[in-house]
Amino acid sequence: MEVDNRKRLPSLTGLRFFAAFSVFVFHVMLPASPIPPYKPVNLFADPDIAYDAAWVVGKAGFLGVSFFFVLSGFVLTWSWKPGSSKLQFIRRRVVKIFPNHLTLWVASMVLFAAAITPWKAWLPNLFLIHAWFPQNYINAGVNTPSWTLSCELLFYVLFPFLIPVVLRIESKYLWYCAAAMVAGICVIVLLTAFVIPSSEKSELTPIPVLQLWFGYLFPPSRLFEFFLGVFVARIVQEGRWIRVPLWASLAAVVAGYVVAMYTPFYVGFVLATAVPLALLIGSAAQSDLDGASRFLSSRLMVRLGEISFAFYICQGVTLFYVRRTMDAATFSAPVAVSLIVALFFLNILAAWSLFTFVESPAMRRFARPKRVAVVAEKVAS
Repeated sequence: MEVDNRKRLPSLTGLRFFAAFSVFVFHVMLPASPIPPYKPVNLFADPDIAYDAAWVVGKAGFLGVSFFFVLSGFVLTWSWKPGSSKLQFIRRRVVKIFPNHLTLWVASMVLFAAAITPWKAWLPNLFLIHAWFPQNYINAGVNTPSWTLSCELLFYVLFPFLIPVVLRIESKYLWYCAAAMVAGICVIVLLTAFVIPSSEKSELTPIPVLQLWFGYLFPPSRLFEFFLGVFVARIVQEGRWIRVPLWASLAAVVAGYVVAMYTPFYVGFVLATAVPLALLIGSAAQSDLDGASRFLSSRLMVRLGEISFAFYICQGVTLFYVRRTMDAATFSAPVAVSLIVALFFLNILAAWSLFTFVESPAMRRFARPKRVAVVAEKVAS
């Protein structure tokens, strides 16, 4: 039984904001900024509070990024129409990410990055190939959160060429394919831990730079999450999804997060939470199909989900740059909490502005060939 893949899934849009927010709380508690001079982002003056807060949310950024990668595979598969133009698909996805990226790239360069970033770092960043480089000053340069867009760009280029193959797989084998993607994630963890050579320690993590790069930043290493999402989408489409209540999938994500906190650092990147996140995405989609979704599909959550990409990509400026201007000053707990709330709303305002004045107009103007867009406008009117 194949499900109509044109049905909207608003709960997945609502979930996007929680993923972006998890990255925000991770970033705001970092003991060291990813941009020079690498001073603390964490605002708490009390070292015990600072340490405990950083430890509790220390895997939240990994969780949020992994969610977005799995979700990308799911959403692209869900919305794919056989026979679609490959070039038009890639064009639409490039238009989705590049205007926001270029806006924040320019803002970062003007505000701080030009003075501390050599051309060997800012040029790869401009074209979103910087996560392919193992050097920390390149893959974390300019607007640091944009490294994930290097991965997304790889996904977008490969997807239209590989999805016809995926669609030919018989439905009875789909769960095995999803399991193979989880096995691939395990292989990446093993290679990171036992094959990738040691190097200088990362400024942000307790592991060497090369291992952080290969296990977390290197775009091909993240393909397994993306294709896990692809196969979950097909499973739901084919009516083969297991009926896991949404609350149970959320509990599984929490359990996976706890596992990530108490296992070797490499496991917390992806492996501990990949299966729970896939369950959450599949269950949320099935909930929408069953008409059972309420909160996640509400107007507020959908609106927040729509600006989630902008909310994520703005953090290099609204959080890291703003914190840099404060010269690592720390504060009492009440003041620190107040400042975190203020930074959150600053990020919301920046995200809304970016979505309203950059992302949406760019999608309307450039996402489709001009002739097709004109025809669509005439039909709509």
